[in-house]
Amino acid sequence: TAGVIPADLRDSALAQSLKQQAQRVHPPATPIERKGTNAVRVNLAGMLGVPRMYALDRLDLTASSTLDAPLQHEITTELRKLQDPARAKAAGLIGDKMLEHGDPRGVTYSFTLYERAPGGNRVLVQADTFDQPFDINEGVKLDLGSTAKLRTLVTYLEIVAELHKRYVDQPAAALRKLNISPQNPIERWAVDYLVHAQDRSLNAMLEASMERKYSGNAGEWFTTGGGMQSFENFEKWEGTQFFTVREGLKHSVNLVFVRIMRDISRYFQHQLPSAGAEALEDTDSPQRQVYLQRFADREGKLFMGRFYKKYRGKTAEEQEDTLVQSTHATPVRLATIFRSINPQAGPDKMAAFIRAYLPGAKLDEATVTKLYNNYSIQRFDLADRGYIARLHPLELWLVAYLREHPQATLAQVNQDSAAERQAVYKWLLQSHRKGAQDKRIKQLLEIEAFQSIHTMWKRLGYPFESLVPSYGTAIGASADRPASLAELMGIIESDGVRLPSVRIDRLRFAANTPYEVLLCRDPSAGERVLPPEIPRIVKAALAGVVQGGTAKRIDGTFVDADGKPVAVGGKTGTGDNRFKTFSRGGGLISERVVSRSGAFVFYLGDRYFGTVVAYVAGADAAKYKFTSALTVQVLKVLAPTLMGYLDLADAAPAFNCKVPQATAQEQKLD
Repeated sequence: TAGVIPADLRDSALAQSLKQQAQRVHPPATPIERKGTNAVRVNLAGMLGVPRMYALDRLDLTASSTLDAPLQHEITTELRKLQDPARAKAAGLIGDKMLEHGDPRGVTYSFTLYERAPGGNRVLVQADTFDQPFDINEGVKLDLGSTAKLRTLVTYLEIVAELHKRYVDQPAAALRKLNISPQNPIERWAVDYLVHAQDRSLNAMLEASMERKYSGNAGEWFTTGGGMQSFENFEKWEGTQFFTVREGLKHSVNLVFVRIMRDISRYFQHQLPSAGAEALEDTDSPQRQVYLQRFADREGKLFMGRFYKKYRGKTAEEQEDTLVQSTHATPVRLATIFRSINPQAGPDKMAAFIRAYLPGAKLDEATVTKLYNNYSIQRFDLADRGYIARLHPLELWLVAYLREHPQATLAQVNQDSAAERQAVYKWLLQSHRKGAQDKRIKQLLEIEAFQSIHTMWKRLGYPFESLVPSYGTAIGASADRPASLAELMGIIESDGVRLPSVRIDRLRFAANTPYEVLLCRDPSAGERVLPPEIPRIVKAALAGVVQGGTAKRIDGTFVDADGKPVAVGGKTGTGDNRFKTFSRGGGLISERVVSRSGAFVFYLGDRYFGTVVAYVAGADAAKYKFTSALTVQVLKVLAPTLMGYLDLADAAPAFNCKVPQATAQEQKLD
């Protein structure tokens, strides 16, 4: 009406259906060059509690970021060049264990770089080549493979330090009297070490623990993750040798770290306040019954959740049909099903039910009467009826329950099925089934142990709320994030002190007005999360990975302004994420590739650290065979650019918040 827009544009707009457009419109691509800026803006919005970028843009505010804009631009440019086939070849990215297969244009790269400074770790570069708003470094759960060995190693050393504190003041005679279970090898070794050691210092004990040997044999099957699992090494020759912990990290030997994780799990099982591990060794322990009841409850809830998902929202007739299709129909099984879900219905209705699914069944009056009387809920309990019907007993119970409570939630189902969940596992509670009991108790003990492991990982920056309770977590089964790995490397660089990651160090509101306020970061001493001896030993071990291990191609690449070599260390990891379906006998039925990734988390000297990741998502990942060697080579390609910007000699300056008192009110931002 006001003539602000032309009439033809008005008419075109009015002709559109908003509902249809909502299905077609996709968010615009985020320019790769603005990834760092967007990360800062998102961080800023979170700090200020501003829910929308629209509102953020309307603040009279100048924010000072730690990002090095010229370096960010150059790194982004270099990463994009690597997606060009000719430039990828010139950069040495084409070859064995790299991009020998697959189009370089299909690989997404990410790179982060941090600078350790008093009071915080400055984020200097946060770049990736993914042309969408999604942030590869912080917003995705990635299988980063053997980088998990770094977390596993730190946990192992934390346990050694804990045992050192517990036993170091006890004389050798007292230590010899301790009864440490053979199923707790780390604690057994620690006590033996202190009995015979001349040097009882923590540093000496940690160094000795790095020389403990583990087999690389891939022929063993492990009871873990609720079943039997086997693992493979990257190199066949590794399966014939024993490796020290240090050598296992250097060459990234999978079976070494699987066995270390087994020792870690068993250690925590023996620390449980419930004395669960002792329940395995003592058949008279009252804890056996407690654990078995807990297993029955937990396992029952898992099955109940699956069955609830299977039957919710269906009509009674659909539920009945689904239940029958879940077994091979016979008159006896159908009679058992009918009597379980319709206990009050008469023989005639049961006969009609059987004929509906077995039209050719011979059902004279005597047969119907016999079936009706023999398979009632009074004659057989729930577990027996499930066995007769060849169905899980809880599935039978749930269908009957939903007929009476069609609107029940899963929480209500679990609450009302507590007794039934215990009843269907009555066979497990019988004393002559010790083997089956031990198997179930071990599953629960492993779950509890991994809850303790998760607590330790979480304290060191692990980003997720749970771990997969399997030894496979030591080689990447629980996934990670590049930014979280960098945070762990920052703790190692800071001698065990956890410092905040800083992208914004100063905010200036309403400059040159009466309301001007300057907020600056308060230099923090950080939080000590590791004794300093552990990071020093880990850092030396990571240097070995570069000097002669899986990252040796980067050795000698970085030098300072005087041409002197800069210490470099890190951990490589390769993620090959596949969804596999197996037959009952263990044969592979189908396989679907989910993603492939390579990662390298590194430190440069005493001041810089970061990550490099190469990633392919979806079915296209099947075309690629690259390993973490690709990411190490990418860092080598970026080295000249990095050395042109970084000061690899001097210490980083502290955060500065000094401003003239006449122009601003100085405050501190926690």
